[in-house]
Amino acid sequence: MPEKQSRSRPRETSGARHLTAPTTTLAPPPLSLYIHVPWCVRKCPYCDFNSHEGSKELPEDPYISALLEDMSHDLHLAQDRTIESVFIGGGTPSLFSGEAYQRLFDALRKQLHFSPNCEITLEANPGTVEQERFKGYRTAGINRLSIGVQNFQNSQLEKLGRIHNSANAVAALHTARDAGFDRINIDLMHGLPGQSASDAVSDIKTALKLGVSHLSWYQLTIEPNTHFHKAPPELPSEEILADIQAQGLATIAAAGLNPYEVSAYSAPGEESRHNLNYWRFGDYLALGAGAHGKITLGNEILRYQKTRLPDHYLQRTGSRTAQQHQVLREDRAFEFAMNTLRLHEGFSPAQFESRTGLSFIDILPTVHGLYEDGLLEERGERFTCSDIGRRYLDDVVARFLP
Repeated sequence: MPEKQSRSRPRETSGARHLTAPTTTLAPPPLSLYIHVPWCVRKCPYCDFNSHEGSKELPEDPYISALLEDMSHDLHLAQDRTIESVFIGGGTPSLFSGEAYQRLFDALRKQLHFSPNCEITLEANPGTVEQERFKGYRTAGINRLSIGVQNFQNSQLEKLGRIHNSANAVAALHTARDAGFDRINIDLMHGLPGQSASDAVSDIKTALKLGVSHLSWYQLTIEPNTHFHKAPPELPSEEILADIQAQGLATIAAAGLNPYEVSAYSAPGEESRHNLNYWRFGDYLALGAGAHGKITLGNEILRYQKTRLPDHYLQRTGSRTAQQHQVLREDRAFEFAMNTLRLHEGFSPAQFESRTGLSFIDILPTVHGLYEDGLLEERGERFTCSDIGRRYLDDVVARFLP
């Protein structure tokens, strides 16, 4: 799972695409690993992720054992390929100790091939930060943090149901650096109840003063099955949201952070390698309750999901996969576009063919139509969304539906 993002929800369209014979077989893309820790201290009212309020005594050791048994059962999916990145998401993974992650990665390194410069990211909540715990994470091999600050104003943090305050957030950044972390992402939300453009810019400036190299800045959306969906807060008007977006992007750009995805900004070379693999239609193994995976097997693409409830995950033996399906050839162009067009780099015809097994000819009419409509641009050998295309990304991606 990538760092918290704004979501693109494409409209349904009709019509079918005739698929020509592929010009290339599927080439196995880079391989990542996603690990889900489902517990949190308190469920936030906007959160629709698989997170569950836990007791003071979490089943840390049994859960690590379950993860390792799960990996042993799925080892054939790795196909002796190298793990390029790991992301530990949740929930609140920083509720687990450094010792737990040391045990986990000691065992995983005996099962899997890890790249020498493997990026290993852990999501952390500023309300669960301790100096010694962060040092333990570094000892375990975790080399990047994604800290869910969300906002630096206490009144907003209360509305968002966060367990930390602004001082905790600032302290978490300093604690992380003191523990040896130099690659840190901050999650920030905008478009919050009663928020002005100056409020949103103030949050960005605070994060930048803390010297982070990566910023995830995304708009609050009201998702089904959340408290906010049942009792919606009053959000800013479209005019204010547009002002927030314009001023926020200008502030981020002036600080030298480059946009590389619809809601991700980084210093040069500090992009999240794990997120890039997701959006480039790469592969990723899945461990943990509710975790999703995508694997290329020969000329097939498999998507699968682990059993969702933590208790069920803990109690099962053998396979913990609850659902799986093959990505049909007629759906691959849409899934590829839904991922790669989030990136400012877009995609090349060669990348499309090697990742989908389809011919670029299959989508050429769609690409030409989007180009003519000013929604796609051709940059060298790559196709990427224009500025207006990124604004209407749902509609752009929907054009690739079969």
